[in-house]
Amino acid sequence: MRASRLLSLLLLLQTRGRMTAQELADELEVSVRTIYRDAEALGAAGVPVYADRGPAGGYQLLDGYRTRLTGLTVDEAQTLFLAGMPGPAAELGLGSVLAAAELKLLAALPTELGDRAARVRERFHLDAPGWFRTDEPTPHLALLADAVWHGRMIEIRYRRWKTPREVNRRLEPLGVVLKAGRWYLVARAGEHIRTYRAGAVLEATLLDETFDRPAEFDLTEFWRDWSQRYERGVYRDEALVRMTPAALELMAFVFPPAMARGARAAAGPPDASGWLRTRVPIESVKHGHIELLKLGAEVEVLAPAELRARFAATATALADLYRGAAPDGRATSAGGDPAGVPDRGRAAGAEVAGR
Repeated sequence: MRASRLLSLLLLLQTRGRMTAQELADELEVSVRTIYRDAEALGAAGVPVYADRGPAGGYQLLDGYRTRLTGLTVDEAQTLFLAGMPGPAAELGLGSVLAAAELKLLAALPTELGDRAARVRERFHLDAPGWFRTDEPTPHLALLADAVWHGRMIEIRYRRWKTPREVNRRLEPLGVVLKAGRWYLVARAGEHIRTYRAGAVLEATLLDETFDRPAEFDLTEFWRDWSQRYERGVYRDEALVRMTPAALELMAFVFPPAMARGARAAAGPPDASGWLRTRVPIESVKHGHIELLKLGAEVEVLAPAELRARFAATATALADLYRGAAPDGRATSAGGDPAGVPDRGRAAGAEVAGR
């Protein structure tokens, strides 16, 4: 245990530079006194680690010193190869770089450890996109990633969900995110940080002009907060329904995750007839009509009244159709739209953040 901690301390100083005893203690989850002892042990072993006293002091390695020792365990080495994701790396234009890095890592590992790590690629495969979704063309993704990496501004022509459909934007790209098989660009436009679907970028030009990246910006934290706000913004309405427990279970497989999660969270216990009540998040009446039709006679819409009327009209039209009474052979909704046409402008949407 101590050997592993000493190695971790050494690698922290090598990768981060000067660190205080308290910072090291917090990272390694030990006491400051333990850090003092470990630093002395590294020095006694010949590692050129020294300490500066005073409020601005801390531990650091002699300039230019680097260890070639990584101390990778079997599990750590295997995990690195599991995280490789060759498909997304290739889309970013980094496929050959990733392959070269893996070869160098394999060459640096002991033979037995390298053999075990390489077997991970043979036994595990990551397929990020959801079922029944084809790959979205992203011809400008490599350029977007290059702009993010080098801090250069870009100009894009972008297709969004509202009018005018095509707009021009001058952006400071801050990061790219792969979400459920779709790539997104996070960029600053003026004073606001927005999200753009990479597949909706029609043209992109890399500019010579650079920009200062916001020091406080954290891509992971931004994406988590933004995606939660986005889901709440999309599902602005809700439907009160009665459904069977089997239908509630089925929702996890045939509904968008936000709808299934909301329905499960709001579900009450089954009544004497075996049915339960819950509230289902929906984008609109039309969207709720299309989605809840998937459950057939396993669900009854109670509210809103407009959605219940649509279901009544659809049920009547279906009954007429299967009795051979429909004049044109088509089942229609209360609004006159063919049943099954999704209202997905926002979810598929272009400039996801709005403008």
